Amino acid sequence: MSDFKLKASTIALSAALLSPLAANAAVEGPSGMDFYEVPSINTTQNGDLIWYRETSVNLGAGASLAKAYNVMYRSTDSLGAQNAVTGTVLVSSKPWEGSGDRPTLSYAVGTHGLEQSCAPSMQMRAGTDYEARNIRAALEKGYAVLVTDYEGYTTGATPTYLAGESQAHAALDIFRAASQIPRAGISADAPAAVWGFSQGGQTAAWVGQIADEYAPDLDLVGVASGGTPADFPVVADYLNGSTGASFLLGGIIGLSEQYPDDIPVNDLASANGLAAIEDYKTKCTFEFLFDYMNDSLSSYTVGNKDLDELLQVPAIGQRINDQNLGEDGADVPVLLYHGTADEFIPIEQSVQLKRDYCGRFDKVTYDVYPSEHIVTLFQAAPGVLTWLDERFAGQNPRNSCYSLKQNPVSNANPGGGDFIVTLDEWNLDAELQLATLNQTVELPEDTTITADANITDESLVGDLYVPDFEAELNILVNLDVSLSVEPVGQIEATNRLSRDGILAINGSTQANVLINAAGFGWLKLPFNCKTTEPANFDLDWEGPIADFGAGGIVFEGETEFAELECGWMTSLFNALVAGPGQEYSFRLVPPAPDRL
Repeated sequence: MSDFKLKASTIALSAALLSPLAANAAVEGPSGMDFYEVPSINTTQNGDLIWYRETSVNLGAGASLAKAYNVMYRSTDSLGAQNAVTGTVLVSSKPWEGSGDRPTLSYAVGTHGLEQSCAPSMQMRAGTDYEARNIRAALEKGYAVLVTDYEGYTTGATPTYLAGESQAHAALDIFRAASQIPRAGISADAPAAVWGFSQGGQTAAWVGQIADEYAPDLDLVGVASGGTPADFPVVADYLNGSTGASFLLGGIIGLSEQYPDDIPVNDLASANGLAAIEDYKTKCTFEFLFDYMNDSLSSYTVGNKDLDELLQVPAIGQRINDQNLGEDGADVPVLLYHGTADEFIPIEQSVQLKRDYCGRFDKVTYDVYPSEHIVTLFQAAPGVLTWLDERFAGQNPRNSCYSLKQNPVSNANPGGGDFIVTLDEWNLDAELQLATLNQTVELPEDTTITADANITDESLVGDLYVPDFEAELNILVNLDVSLSVEPVGQIEATNRLSRDGILAINGSTQANVLINAAGFGWLKLPFNCKTTEPANFDLDWEGPIADFGAGGIVFEGETEFAELECGWMTSLFNALVAGPGQEYSFRLVPPAPDRL
C-alpha cells in the first residue's frame, strides 16, 4: 500500500468517524488482504460494522463450527481516539440448549506477535493459532465465539500491545459488530461474557472494570481472567533479564505505539535497540520468545538505561502505571485464575488483584493451578467453561473473597537461565494390554511422573513412580494378582518446541514387571515373579503445545516382556505374560487445581 493511499485512507477514516451518518446496511468486504485495508466509512457508534465477509478457519478436527466471518468494526483506543479493528466471528453448529438467545463469548487471545500475519484472524485461517483448542472447546458449548485481533492489525498499522483499555474496547465492540452480520443469528441482546489469559486476561479484567460505562447496553454476565498482568511495574521487573524478557520488549513497543509522545521509543532505543524493534515486529510468539530470552532492557537503550531508570521518567512511569488493574471495581462477577509456577507473570500480584476487587465487595472466584504459564492456559479451560455456563444460567458464583485458605505463593523456576518447565508429580493415566491374556491392566491412579523439561537445551529428564497395586486377571481362573511396575533408571527424552508452537517429545523409560502374589481376596500365594530384563517403553509424541496443559499428550506403543523368574511357576507365567506385542498407553495429566 502506498504512503499516499495509507494517508488518504487514514484521513477518510478520521472524517468518516466524525460523520453523524450511520451505515444503513452491512457491507461485504473484499477478498484477500484487501480486507485489512481501512476503507472510507460512515459509522456513528462504537462497534458499528465497517464490513464483513464469510471465511474459512481451521480450528482442528471436530470443531463444532457452522459458519465463520471476518469483521472490521469501529472501536476506540486507550486515549479515546477512534480506530478500525479486525476480528473473527464463529457460529457454533451445536444447538443452544439453554434458555433465551445463544450466548456470545468474546475470547480475548494472549500474545500473538506484532507482525500482521500473527493476527488471530489470519492464524485461525491458516490453522496455526495456538489457542485454537480453547476456542474449539467454547464452540462445543454452543456459544457464538468472537475473537478480536485487537487494534493494529490493519494494513500499515502496528498493534498497541498491552494497552489495556484499547484491548478492552476491541473485545467489547465486537459484540455489536457480530450482531450486525446479516443472517449470522447473533443477537445484540444475548447474554455475553469475556474470557482471556495473559494479554487476554488483562483484556478481560479491563472489560470487567469499564463495561458498565463503555457498553451499558451489553448484557455482560461475567469475565474470566487468567494469568493476568495486573501490576505492570512488578510484572515488568519480573520479566526483565528473565525467561519472558521478549514480552517486556513487546510491551514497550506496543505502549509506545499507543503513547508515542510519552514513550518515544525511537529516542530511547540505541542502535541495537532499534534493530531489535524492527526484528521483533516481523515475528510471532514462538519465534521472538527464544530470540530475546534473558535479555535486559538496558541492552536496547541509549546509555544502557535499565527498567528502573526508565520508570522514573514521569511520563513513562505514568503510562506504565495506567495499565494497572484493581484501582476500580469490577462491574460483573470475575473469575481470576493463575499458575503457581508461572515463569512470566508472578502469582502474587494476581492475588493482590483479588484483594483489590474483594475490598470493593466484588464477586470474585479465584482458582489456583500448580502449573506454569502455558500449561495453565489450557489446563484451566474446563473449569473456566463450567464457570461461564453457570453465569449464563444465572447462578450465583462461588465467592473466594470469604475463603479462609492461605493465599498461594510462587514456586516458579528462577529466571535468567534456561527455560525449564517442571512437571511436579503429574499424574500418569496408564494402562497395559497384555497380549496373550488379552486383558487390560490399569495402573493405579496415583502413578506419577516428576520431570524437568528444559526447552532451551531440548532435554527432558525425570522419574516414574508406580505404587504397588492389584488387578484381577484370568489366569486359568479369575485371580486377584498383586503387581509391581519397578522403574529402572530415569526417563530420558528430547523435547523440541517449534516456532509454530508444535511440541515433539522423543525418549523412553524402562521398567521391570513383578507378579508378587496371586489368589482370592486376602488368601494369596507369594510368587515373587520378576522379568529378567526390563521392558522398554518408547515415549514419542508430537502435537500442539496446547495438548501439554490439556491432558492431550499420550504415549502409545508396543513393548516386549522378557521371561520371568517365578520358581516352580516360571513356565506357566512365561506362557501367559512374557513375550512381544504388549501394548501400552500413558497419558500425562497435570495435577488438579485448588479453589479458594
